[in-house]
Amino acid sequence: MRFVPAFILDAVFVLVFAVIGRASHQEDAAGFLVTAWPFLVALLLGHLVAALLPGRPRRPWSLAWGAVVWVVTVVGGMLLRVVSGDTAQVAFIIVATLVLGLLLVGWRAVAAVLRRRSTARAAAEREVDDQSPGGDPTPAAHGDDDAQEPGATDVSDDDVADEDPELRRD
Repeated sequence: MRFVPAFILDAVFVLVFAVIGRASHQEDAAGFLVTAWPFLVALLLGHLVAALLPGRPRRPWSLAWGAVVWVVTVVGGMLLRVVSGDTAQVAFIIVATLVLGLLLVGWRAVAAVLRRRSTARAAAEREVDDQSPGGDPTPAAHGDDDAQEPGATDVSDDDVADEDPELRRD
């Protein structure tokens, strides 16, 4: 069930994609579900595929998970459009691929940057606290990797490893 918040955010972005697409073609934006439904179904399939892949990405908010969801959403959405009698012209495929990539992978990239900044800031604050005279050293200063100061962001090695395979500790 870890993927539910990421799925909801992705679904909102798919709906935004459909509304913007319909509005840009002067079509009734209220009919956005006609455009969105194949991509929403494929989005659900994408999350299931990402969750079931062997050696799968571990976090629904990781870039790797987002890439799997993006590809399955675009390919599955296009196939469902064609099977249901709608069109999938080359220009639409290109635009949908780019926009959905930006939306589905983009928010994960922003989240990764924010997590890294938060982690770096927390580490810098710990370092300053450890070096202050008369301050009690924290357990982290004694090599206890599991210790964490109150208010510090909890970012596991898995979060960092999902974003950068070179940092993965196996």
